[in-house]
Amino acid sequence: MLAALRVVTTLTGALVVLRPLAPADGPTLRAILATPKVARWWDPDEDPDWPFEPDSESQRFAVCERGSDDVIGMVQFAEETDPQYRHAGVDIILDPRVHSRGLGTDAVRTVVRHLLDDLGHHRVTIDPALANAAAIRCYEKVGFRRVGVMRRYERSPGSGIWRDGLLMDLLAEDLT
Repeated sequence: MLAALRVVTTLTGALVVLRPLAPADGPTLRAILATPKVARWWDPDEDPDWPFEPDSESQRFAVCERGSDDVIGMVQFAEETDPQYRHAGVDIILDPRVHSRGLGTDAVRTVVRHLLDDLGHHRVTIDPALANAAAIRCYEKVGFRRVGVMRRYERSPGSGIWRDGLLMDLLAEDLT
């Protein structure tokens, strides 16, 4: 059972600000999603409502570099609320023009801290493609650990070929 969406507040990290999405963010996020370096890992969404689908179970934030209102990406989380399995999962997209500057790491760390400290989760998961070495390094910097390979986990955008995913998780005491 996934949680009902909560009221979103602005979250501030060392390098980024995560703020509630605004309708004006849609075109920028769709353009980021369509860049080859992002589309390789994320299927460019054809839904004209994306990222504002009314039935979405994810809580989504625009990622902005501190001191700027320009949207450089999006981070989202979904919560599993069944008491026996309670945890949250995270995903992120970031404009390739700002890669390798620590902004993605800070955005992930900021949303994970919110999930642990404010929402009371003890465990967070993330599931990059196994071949996405840059994303995996980013998540490991935050404290995520490799749990296992999920074979033929998702279809690769464009080619439709099944590719492996890496299940990673972070316990509250792992956060760096």
